[in-house]
Amino acid sequence: MRRLKVYLDTSVVSHLMQEDVPAKMADTLQLWELFRKGIYEVYVSTVTLEEISSCPEPKRSRLREYLGQISFTTLDISNDAVEVAQQIIDMGILTQKSYDDCQHIGAAVVNECDCIISWNFKHIVNIKTIRGVRAITNLKGYRPIEILNPSVLLESEE
Repeated sequence: MRRLKVYLDTSVVSHLMQEDVPAKMADTLQLWELFRKGIYEVYVSTVTLEEISSCPEPKRSRLREYLGQISFTTLDISNDAVEVAQQIIDMGILTQKSYDDCQHIGAAVVNECDCIISWNFKHIVNIKTIRGVRAITNLKGYRPIEILNPSVLLESEE
């Protein structure tokens, strides 16, 4: 059986060290173990890596260490991904202020990931964004994509 192509936004990586939300941190660490075992095909984008690079030390180095523990593919933000990101804004799903989040979604959509995993409930894992992205993938002929939080992905493993 084919492994799921899982796109991680920056919120997932940063929750590996998010001690103020221990349940989310525990789920993220548990999921990271599955990534280490190669159960999923993991994808991040250059936006994810740039956002991690802007973290203060020592968090930046520690997050890079975590990324070094797993096998992942880095996706560039292509013109097609930018087009999807802009459509998210044009349709009023998200605003220009959330452009990085739009690029995360665009990169995952155009690279045919099966799902986007995020702890960002404000901009990504919510009904407005999920329905809007579904409309865009239908309109533009892209494969449907699931938008989930890490806990939901863990539940699928039980």
